[in-house]
Amino acid sequence: MNNDKYITVSRLTRYIKYKIDNDTNLQEVFLKGEISNFKAHTRGHYYFTLKDENSRINAIMFSSQTKNIKFIPEDGMKVLVTGKISVYEANGGYQVYVSDMIEDGVGNLYIAYEQLKKKLEQEGLFAKEKKKSIPKIPKRVGVITAPTGAAIRDIISTIKRRFPLTEIILLPALVQGAEAAPSILEQIKRAEEYNLDTLIVGRGGGSIEDMWCFNDEEVAYAIYNCNIPIISAVGHEIDFTIADFVADLRAPTPTGAAELAVPNRIDVINYIDQLNIRSKKVIKNKLDFLNQRLTDVTNKYILKNPMSIYEIKEQQFSGIIDKLKYSITNIYNQKERKYLNIKSSFIFKEPTKLIDKTKQRYLQIISKLDALSPLSTIKRGYSVLRKDNKVITSKKDLSKKDKVELELVDGKVNMEVI
Repeated sequence: MNNDKYITVSRLTRYIKYKIDNDTNLQEVFLKGEISNFKAHTRGHYYFTLKDENSRINAIMFSSQTKNIKFIPEDGMKVLVTGKISVYEANGGYQVYVSDMIEDGVGNLYIAYEQLKKKLEQEGLFAKEKKKSIPKIPKRVGVITAPTGAAIRDIISTIKRRFPLTEIILLPALVQGAEAAPSILEQIKRAEEYNLDTLIVGRGGGSIEDMWCFNDEEVAYAIYNCNIPIISAVGHEIDFTIADFVADLRAPTPTGAAELAVPNRIDVINYIDQLNIRSKKVIKNKLDFLNQRLTDVTNKYILKNPMSIYEIKEQQFSGIIDKLKYSITNIYNQKERKYLNIKSSFIFKEPTKLIDKTKQRYLQIISKLDALSPLSTIKRGYSVLRKDNKVITSKKDLSKKDKVELELVDGKVNMEVI
């Protein structure tokens, strides 16, 4: 009997696993169903069965993914899962390896949440540079939350324990249901009337539906436009709402918000003690510095010998007077010499010689100008021929019928070239 055509179960299972793992349609599947046989392993993995009316499939979600979901799965819960299909070789069964899971019915809310988050982020409502700083020592803190419940009790007790000097103003609001968002909006507007240093807005934990009012678009704009620094305190540490991203500071819990809103009185006392020590040290250093300056001034030579100031100035004054006397004498002597030189000049002794000399020079210039004058040339029998007010010196510059002007000693004659 030939056994070569037979294969092991392991080999068959491995082949089936290979075929499924390489099917692109099974690499990312989206399933909805009801959880049954749920088991949370001590290492953080989730094992359960996902079923509907007619079928079921085993599912596993590893701890690296389970830490990202915001609810505790339990039997009977309807969920939406994202994952891939593969084969577990040990038993040959196929199962879904879950990468993400949300409660069924929450899916539409989650999509709306992501869309609004993306829109507001693009509009700059989450920008860090626009966040207002939280005062370190507030005089008055406002709280917008339900007037009853664990959240307000935790906030009040924490603030009174940490810094009892801070006044707490409760602005009661609905924090769940259809009327919650308008109620929160109204109280945010009212908060502006109370001269608050800080405003806490929040509630305790709950489902995504319970906290949906803090994902409201108008609430987000109201928080962003509020002039008071706002701390959001919605749900538990793993819960994130739109209000958390828009607020100036996010607290993981209402108690955490109270801790962020006011300082610890012990820390403040220690800080004041440090300031007291530092101020005394600064004052002492300043006094020591001034005392040293006073000592240096009193030890100066000028204060011990005040007459030396007068003596120095007197000596400088005498030097200035001597310079003035010398300058005046020198100027006087220069002016006197200049006067004597002018007085002894031949102009004052024989002024007619200057006139004769000037007249002779004048006649020489007239004679030269007369010699160069064209009129003198004309008087000797010459004439000047012009065409269009230009002197003609060659017959080449003339043509028949040209109109010309001939200047003689006793006048001008208009002529025509023939």
